[in-house]
Amino acid sequence: MAYAIISLGGKQYRVQEGQRLLVDRVGHAEGKTFHPDVLFVGGDGKADFAPKTQVTAKVLGETLGEKIRIGKYKKRTGYRRHTGHRAKLSQIEITSIGAKSAAAKPAAEKPAAEKKPAARKPAATATAEQPKAPAKPRTRTAKPKTDEGAE
Repeated sequence: MAYAIISLGGKQYRVQEGQRLLVDRVGHAEGKTFHPDVLFVGGDGKADFAPKTQVTAKVLGETLGEKIRIGKYKKRTGYRRHTGHRAKLSQIEITSIGAKSAAAKPAAEKPAAEKKPAARKPAATATAEQPKAPAKPRTRTAKPKTDEGAE
């Protein structure tokens, strides 16, 4: 049985082909496929720490995790706080393990592409290099006093 260790959402998962698992919500639409980062490929007595293989996963749906209730309490002070949350999860299915990485193919084609000449930048003009004049200091103007309140 071939297996792979993938990284999704800052967590690592050991997966096999056809396996379904709940992971933190991924940014792909339902029914779309994506390729998670592959850290390790193993099985059949072989191990590869720098794999060039690709794992394909399909998003089956999105769901909410179990409700987690959190309570804080300090005795004799009347301090009570209650909060909680439900994790946003995606259910994915591993459709294939072992396809060659698509990133290796474009790397071979890249040198064959034509190189464009570098765009020439216009020479800097003397007016653009002149320093700005220093800012004028702010002065405060005093409000004129009125004698209306003295009467």
